[in-house]
Amino acid sequence: MTDNRLFSPTSPRGPAEVGTKSISLQDRLGLIALIDEEVRSGSSGRALMPDLFDNLWGLVSATVSGSRISRFKPEEASNGFRSFEITGERGESLGRLNMLYLKKPIPCYYLVYVEVSGPFRKNGLGSRILEYFKDFLVEKSAVGVLDNIIPEEDTSYSIYSKQGWEPLEAFVGEGAADRESNFMIYVPPRWQGRHLKDPLLKMVHHLKRKRAAIAMRDNEVMVQRTIGEFKDLYAALLTYFKHELRIGRPTPLTQFMFTRFATKLISFRRRIGSLVGYTGGESVQQIALEPAVAALPVRTYRPSRPGIRRPDLWGDKEMWFRLPDRCKNHPARFIESLPNYGRPSLLSWLKGRGMYPTDKLTIGDLMNLGFDPTRLKELAIGNEVFIFERLDGRQLEEIVRREELLRRIRAEMSDARPGNARVRVNPPLLAVADMGNIYVLRHKVGGIHWEEAMDQFESVRHLQAMNRELKIDRVIRGTVRNVYEMISEKIGMREDALTDSLTCFVPWDLENNQPRLTIDFAKVYMESVWMA
Repeated sequence: MTDNRLFSPTSPRGPAEVGTKSISLQDRLGLIALIDEEVRSGSSGRALMPDLFDNLWGLVSATVSGSRISRFKPEEASNGFRSFEITGERGESLGRLNMLYLKKPIPCYYLVYVEVSGPFRKNGLGSRILEYFKDFLVEKSAVGVLDNIIPEEDTSYSIYSKQGWEPLEAFVGEGAADRESNFMIYVPPRWQGRHLKDPLLKMVHHLKRKRAAIAMRDNEVMVQRTIGEFKDLYAALLTYFKHELRIGRPTPLTQFMFTRFATKLISFRRRIGSLVGYTGGESVQQIALEPAVAALPVRTYRPSRPGIRRPDLWGDKEMWFRLPDRCKNHPARFIESLPNYGRPSLLSWLKGRGMYPTDKLTIGDLMNLGFDPTRLKELAIGNEVFIFERLDGRQLEEIVRREELLRRIRAEMSDARPGNARVRVNPPLLAVADMGNIYVLRHKVGGIHWEEAMDQFESVRHLQAMNRELKIDRVIRGTVRNVYEMISEKIGMREDALTDSLTCFVPWDLENNQPRLTIDFAKVYMESVWMA
């Protein structure tokens, strides 16, 4: 990047402080009404649009910053965790179990974390994995423990009760345990009929001491609070826009507000997957969109009256002048009209439904996909291809910090070869703030997010066969782990903070959907990875 900087806009407001004060339905409706009035009058709506989502933004940020299990180090047991992979008949990974083994006062396994692999969700596999865990407990003659955050009145709760799990109170009596806990117990045949009150209470006490270190309680409480905030905000949107939804004539604002809600819910659902102590992944399914909402077309930028405005900019001035005039006149509209980035998971999803990349998506499509494919857009300028990434309008400071961090990595890691891979960086070239969003421009690299690569090995048949032969998933996971460890050591930044700030992309042949690898007589490795 050159140093030909344009002016930097005022720093966006940071996340809302997470407090205990709730926002009433009337307050939410009042904010939506004011936003509606600003849009109708032609105002930009900058002052009010964030306020409606401020409490949600703060809760999500606080929740996902909790204690997590690293996806590229699930096998490490130094923190007491044990990891099991659940595989299908053809060797595909269906999901993972992470558990904590306690030998005293009685042998027990505490189920810390359950993950169903992306391609196999919504097929009842969560119940099957829990059944596998029960069979494992029977085989080991050990008591099972989990801290279920799904409310007893929720239909998902029956998944546990049908498989023989009972509340802790059934064994120790009402009032004997902390009423704020949601411990559930499975007792295998060997232990049935025994007096378990004292050993279970000691075990719970021990787990609570463990939880002080890994912050499970905070994770659970924050997940519950954030889901509650999502529910309240959704109820307010349904109430305000009920007429448009009923008659089937949604305004652009209706589409935008529900799209903003859905994309935040999708992001939250994805980001809490690695929280330690969060075993209730299906509890997010408590928020089921109405059919009329699911059918709404995706609209990702704020409505406003036509007119040429000067957008706020950051970055390379020469790059800005290379953009098409339509982009410079109406950045959000132009960028959102570009084709979506053809990531393998999107192309596979479209093919399975007989759809084309040019087809318009609905909010229901985003929920079904589990990610927002409209967030990444492709743009060709001359012989170069770029990616525009859409971010929330308040993330400019994060973009600046990321660019500075990538500069440091490029300087410190020029000669490093973790796992035989050269570490490259793909810094932001330009950021354009328009219509409530920030659009970040980068070069398109010949790679994909390393976690998407893992999903491809689990769901695509020809990649499953290739992986069985070459164990490529281990190569990628090991290389990514080495990259983060080496960067952390070189620049003096904690690994968890580093993984929050930067993403690792691994080389991939997008046209043929397969990894780009170097294979010699001794090993299989990747020549390069990109940090972005």
